[in-house]
Parts: sequence; structure tokens; C-alpha cells
Amino acid sequence: MALVVTELTMSLDGYIAYESGHVGPLFDWYGNGDVEVVSGDGKRTFHMSEVSAEHVRRGDKETGAYVIGRKLFDFTQGWGGVSPSGPHVPVFVVTHSQPDGWPRPEANFTIVLDGIESAIAQAREAAGEKVVGVAGPNLVQQCLNLGLLDEVRIDLVPVILGGGIPFFANLKDVPVILDGPTLTEGTGVTHLRYTVDSTRRRSPKRTP
Repeated sequence: MALVVTELTMSLDGYIAYESGHVGPLFDWYGNGDVEVVSGDGKRTFHMSEVSAEHVRRGDKETGAYVIGRKLFDFTQGWGGVSPSGPHVPVFVVTHSQPDGWPRPEANFTIVLDGIESAIAQAREAAGEKVVGVAGPNLVQQCLNLGLLDEVRIDLVPVILGGGIPFFANLKDVPVILDGPTLTEGTGVTHLRYTVDSTRRRSPKRTP
């Protein structure tokens, strides 16, 4: 069964974007090197360190499906109908209402109206032995609350935003215990990878 993972770039103080949704200096590591990387959809070209380039390429190669929320879908305008990893990678959009003009027959997108658990199940089936990528902090938090997330991957950058959209908030069963990390040091970014161990989740009422 496909692993369900999330990977977002995060500031040192725990934010993944400004309140507006714009990332500001958080994505500077996509352009601070000499190695050219073309996104899976062919729409963007980055120049990053060799270590980060290998990290990004590996992530694109292993992704078999995406699950995203309505806010990200609207903000990116549905990625133009093509997932960041390419047209062969399906996208499942969790929303309460059908977006205008969707579904589109040429786009590998599925609009899911019956919740995150249904979207994850469909994405896992589509991904096969590959990875399901969950994009967007709200969906990540829902997945953690429901025990649906297998890995948390953080691209940690040396930036303090001072406010914005937090990666982790609204968690119901805390603390969430993670195994790891495995660490890959890029230029201007540290790639961290943690495994969620559901057997080690503790009640917030429990004292040390």
C-alpha cells in the first residue's frame, strides 16, 4: 500500500507561507545553486544545489498521486490541470462543493466531495507502490488527527517569518511522536524526514 506523506518548506518558527499564501524567502533554496531541475510538469526550471536537486528529483519520481484541499486548488488555479510531478500523476481535490468548470476531461483530477478519508483511499489505490503526497497544512493536520499520515518531510530554511500559516496547528491528539529524522543538508535548506509512529501517540492528559 502506498505511503501517505507530506513535504512542505518551513521557516524556523514553523510557518509555511505568509497569511496571503505567498512564500516569500522560503523558496530561495530553489534558486541558489547551479544544478538545473525542470519540474515534472515542465512548466518551471529551478537552479539549486546538487544535494537539493537530487532530493527534488527523487521526490518527483516516487510520487504516484496527490491529495490537495480547495484552498490550494483555488490559489494555484488547479495547477493548470497538471500536477507538479506531471500529467501522469493524478490529483484528488478535497472540497465541499464542485468547482466551476470541473471536472475537465483532459485533466487527471478527481473532485472528492465525501471527505479526506475517501480521498486518501482513492489516492492510495491510484498510486500503487508509490507515494501519496498530501499538500496543504489543513489537510496535513486532518491526516494526523485521523492517523492517516505515514511520514512528515520538512524542508527547513534559515528564515524567521514572524507569522503566517503554520505547518502544524489544530492537532487533537498531542503530542505526536515522530521517529527520525533522516537529514540531508542542502544549501540554505535542511531536508528532514520523519516517520509517524502511531503506536507512540500519547494522550495530552498524560504527565511525563
